[in-house]
Amino acid sequence: MPSSLVDGNSLLALDVGAASTRAVLFDVVEGEYRFVASGNAPSTVEAPFKDVSEGARNAIENLQAILGKTLLDNSRNLITPSQSNGTGVDALVVNLSAGPTIRTVIVGLLKDVSLESARRLAESTYARIVETIGMSDPRKPEQQIDAILRAKPDLVVITGGTDGGASRSIQKLLEPVGLASFLMPEEKRPMVLFAGNEKLQTSIKNLLEGQTASLHFSPNVRPSLETEDLDPAQSELAHMYVDIRKRQIQGVDLLNIWSGGHVLPTGYATGRMVRFLAKIYASSKGILSVDIGASASIIAAGFQDKSTLNIYPQFGLGENLPGLLHYTTLEDILRWSVLDISAGVLRDYLYQKSLYPSALAATKEDLAMSHAVARQALYLAMQSARRDFPPKAANIKSNLTPLFEPILAGGGALSDASRPGQALLLLLDALQPVGVTTIILDQNNLLPLLGAAASQNNILPVQVLESGAFLSVGTVVSPVVDANYGTPVLRAKLIYTNGSEARIDLKYGSIETLPLSSGETGTLEIQTLRGADIGFGPGRNGKFPVGGGALGVVFDGRGRPLNLPADGVRRRELIKKWSWTLGGE
Repeated sequence: MPSSLVDGNSLLALDVGAASTRAVLFDVVEGEYRFVASGNAPSTVEAPFKDVSEGARNAIENLQAILGKTLLDNSRNLITPSQSNGTGVDALVVNLSAGPTIRTVIVGLLKDVSLESARRLAESTYARIVETIGMSDPRKPEQQIDAILRAKPDLVVITGGTDGGASRSIQKLLEPVGLASFLMPEEKRPMVLFAGNEKLQTSIKNLLEGQTASLHFSPNVRPSLETEDLDPAQSELAHMYVDIRKRQIQGVDLLNIWSGGHVLPTGYATGRMVRFLAKIYASSKGILSVDIGASASIIAAGFQDKSTLNIYPQFGLGENLPGLLHYTTLEDILRWSVLDISAGVLRDYLYQKSLYPSALAATKEDLAMSHAVARQALYLAMQSARRDFPPKAANIKSNLTPLFEPILAGGGALSDASRPGQALLLLLDALQPVGVTTIILDQNNLLPLLGAAASQNNILPVQVLESGAFLSVGTVVSPVVDANYGTPVLRAKLIYTNGSEARIDLKYGSIETLPLSSGETGTLEIQTLRGADIGFGPGRNGKFPVGGGALGVVFDGRGRPLNLPADGVRRRELIKKWSWTLGGE
């Protein structure tokens, strides 16, 4: 693909998820790349098809019907490159998140150093850590071998040793890995990634080659005790993920052929875009992207000196949904519900939804449970991801969410929200942002597709981002303050470009809005009360420009961390009130 727009090449992007598969077309409109249209179809990773290419073909056919353009030939194969008669597309990229959680064993030396790096590396893909082996492991080698055999890993991630550092200790740790892999049936042996002391690569090759499904190397994730660099290993792991899926899922091979090898994990593609945007914004604040879908919850954050990517299949809204109760309780989920629902009904819902993740809410009770589950899953994902944010990230209090600008949000749970206000309240409850930030909804779930497209065309993502394909919900102001319910904590004045003004008095425990349409700008003057902090310091006032959005300027005065009333009736009444303020029901 050229980096200029002279040829105006079209690009088709496929997003193969656990619940649905989407086909999205990007093409040149009036001299610039634009998101043109998308076609959806249920994913076919499960029975009766068990072939993801079938769902991809169905999604492309639905896209054809919208476009009035032929993309598949009579054999239902993709026509690429585009033909002189107008059929086909010039290129294809694929994002993939469908499939079972990748069972992973991590191996490293020190618990708080190399094993932590191994954990962070494993969490950058759709993995579940099923076994950990380190120097402090008290088990005998034969016990470690038995543990690995019981774990039945798809993947082994090995870290440890600074460059030029420990060697014999790592080799000793790897002997059980090699023996356990050798004892497995050849077709079930795990893939192995070594991301430790680079001087040991030859020794590792001699020790493990031929005993694993495949052996991969990447630069050391810990070249020194003080330095961690996960990016090269994450890139290698992304390619290994696709290879693992080829072994597990029929049809991935075909999509890989159609795309010329341009298949990426959805989460990795999201992380790539966040790293790019963090460089573009170059703000003292971080940039945050969240995606909550059937396969996983994804938290990607970019800061001045570090980017983080955390993928949590255990907090996905698909087949892993009943497992959510290993990390939370039914009562904690129900605290977000606007309706009085019993724990038994919610438990039944979790199991039913895990069987049919693409099913839409048919009743008000289903909708209330759907939103409550999504809130708790995203809340847990955010709390887990926060431990990997850099300690020096800009914040108001170290125990709260750091300062972000902007926050981008996508995924099926947010796309299903019928109104922007429903999606915004879900995000405010789960992420609990602080200070002043802009909330942007990725309603068409384009961000990961743009991350995949960047490998084919580096102009396309930039121009689509600037095209208005994303929905700005507006500016959100969330003061951090200790106060009693109903106490005034902030006064705000919004000055519009025509000189008119609008004012609000924000009371603790409430949400208020000021109108400011999309595309409009204004100047916001804030007077803080009772030592409230919006990012300028406790009790300090502020004056700054703001951009509009679907909900204008939103003031969240409910405090941080958010504490909901223990009384169920009172709590549900407040949730209804907050939802009504933001345009919900």
